[in-house]
Amino acid sequence: MGISETYSRGRDLAVSRPFVLVVVGIIGLLAFDLVRQLAAPGGLTAGQLASFLWDGLVVGLSIGLAGVGLSMTYSILNFANFGHGDYVTSGAFAGWAVTWAFAGAGQFDLTTLLFIGSVSTRDLGVSAFATPLAIVAGLIVAAAATVVLSLVIDRLVYKPMRDEGGISLLIASIGVALALRYTIYIVFGQRTRGLTDAQSVPELALGGGFEVGGHEVALVLIAAGLMLGVHLLLQTTKLGKAMRAMADNEDLARVTGIPTERVVRFTWIIGAGLAGAGGFLIALERGAMNFQFGWVLLLLIFAAVILGGIGSIYGAMFGGVTIGIAQSISLVWLPSEFSTVAAFGVMIFVLLFKPDGIFSGVTTA
Repeated sequence: MGISETYSRGRDLAVSRPFVLVVVGIIGLLAFDLVRQLAAPGGLTAGQLASFLWDGLVVGLSIGLAGVGLSMTYSILNFANFGHGDYVTSGAFAGWAVTWAFAGAGQFDLTTLLFIGSVSTRDLGVSAFATPLAIVAGLIVAAAATVVLSLVIDRLVYKPMRDEGGISLLIASIGVALALRYTIYIVFGQRTRGLTDAQSVPELALGGGFEVGGHEVALVLIAAGLMLGVHLLLQTTKLGKAMRAMADNEDLARVTGIPTERVVRFTWIIGAGLAGAGGFLIALERGAMNFQFGWVLLLLIFAAVILGGIGSIYGAMFGGVTIGIAQSISLVWLPSEFSTVAAFGVMIFVLLFKPDGIFSGVTTA
């Protein structure tokens, strides 16, 4: 009976969703080819594969961290915030301006330092290891400045429109994104700015061409710690329970006495704080940034949120890691120019199996 039922389900799947079988076949072929390359003399080495997976984890955690705020905004405020990528950029510029001012105090003119990039990175020597206090100060300011920015924008733009529906808020968020992006452009210019001194960042060689950079380790540890903090907040605090209740049913939450405006305010505080911190950490790991790097990341952030299940915070975390690893591991077969395409391809393939995302659209948690 069990074998017959399994066969019947498989036949129904093949008839109703043949693309699923195609996807399974492609995944099987890729897995076989990966094993073949590892076994072949002069082919892919274990160290190279480990390097791809590590790079994917670093990128994935940064995307997931930024995606948490976007997912929270959607689940509680019911709109896709296209300004989120520019919150990432705003936090990064604010944090790095303070980092440079802190690291160069007493050596260079403050005005020069605040505009980032007018001094040689080697002369300033900024890194998490050479100037740890400056990095910590920048990280705190990046999160705090983005929180203040998001609360001001909510009060001026989103709050008066909150009853108009998600489409109006979405369009308003596009306007906010453009305003933020070109304000940064006017203040800081369009060129890509070097931020850290690569010579002062240690790298640990683990063999087979696999190296782990100090800033990569810092990003992984801090991002994982912040994600753990979000989990504990959602599951163990009254605020977290209120946020989950409001995400499930706002009207019922209001009737039962939950202060919905307070929940909205903390949604912006947590989401924007993580976006700003994420932007700062991404720039730390890359060692450079420009005025639109958050906007470029926004597509990957949206892909992670949709893949994980839009509205699910855990989905955003898991989706970010999945997108990051898919983008990196695709380099085994594809040129680097096509890695982003591969990441979106993985998202589409997964959605064929789970149209609502990996976490099936579970709201907030």
